[in-house]
Amino acid sequence: MQLQFFVQLLVSGIATGAIYALMAVGFALLWQTSGTINFAQGEFIMVSSFIILWLMGLLHIGLVPAFFLAMFISMFIFGFLFKRILVDPLLKYGDVPLIIATIGLGMIIRELTRIFWGANALPFPSLVKNKILIFGGLRVGTADLVTIAVAIVIIAALQLFLNKTFVGRSMEATAQNQDVARILGINVDRMILYTFLINAFLVTSAALLVTPKLLAKFSSGETFGLIAFMAAIIGGFNQVRGALIGGFLIGIIDNLAKFYLARVHLPFTDITLNLSPYALAIPLLLLIGVILFKPEGIFGRKEERSI
Repeated sequence: MQLQFFVQLLVSGIATGAIYALMAVGFALLWQTSGTINFAQGEFIMVSSFIILWLMGLLHIGLVPAFFLAMFISMFIFGFLFKRILVDPLLKYGDVPLIIATIGLGMIIRELTRIFWGANALPFPSLVKNKILIFGGLRVGTADLVTIAVAIVIIAALQLFLNKTFVGRSMEATAQNQDVARILGINVDRMILYTFLINAFLVTSAALLVTPKLLAKFSSGETFGLIAFMAAIIGGFNQVRGALIGGFLIGIIDNLAKFYLARVHLPFTDITLNLSPYALAIPLLLLIGVILFKPEGIFGRKEERSI
């Protein structure tokens, strides 16, 4: 029974980690191609969930059609406009001004969301109605299985696009060395724009998968952004593979920590403490360890520029 329950927690953690991986991959892609660290990433995810809800109410359509419409809106606002209006003018001044600008952008987005949609958390529909499936004593929710399946399809499609298409390989070349990419005739500016559009698609996909669990709330972007940043750093900020694994790792650790920290017995006493609210401290400790002993990330590669 203990093993079966552990496997259940593991499956749930993988489902959560798959969403975190989508968040982190966008972080890593933006850094690799343009040197952009977007601390408004979590707010992009949060606003995308509200856009989906708004479209569903305005047009009286289902979740999936609203998602695809929201995806195009997000790609325009958080992809094209974000790059043209904020990133392009500031990037030439270095990382620090852009980092400060994205932090400020996140604060503005949170306040505007609170003004337009209110401070109360709103329910968000799930792709499927959650049912418990039993496999030889192992209980697994259909919502977790669908989340894992959708995330894996998106991740696999992204990997195929980057590795097997001309545009994808051009984006990879741009990420490795922009000067050489220009010599080879690659339109570097266009490849960077594609990266921003892909990131907008990823944040909308993450919103679709994570919001049913956590509800749509104006303040949720802070948590999303922190987790995405930690996952990218832990796995490797300069490797898509590293960001993916970092996301899965944090999802699994967080899920296990929330359960096992809920029943902590103090030695030599009858006192039991619920430390689950501090579960996020475990990934933070892992982050600190990675920064101290392997700053390029578990699967990252060493490079001259620093984060």
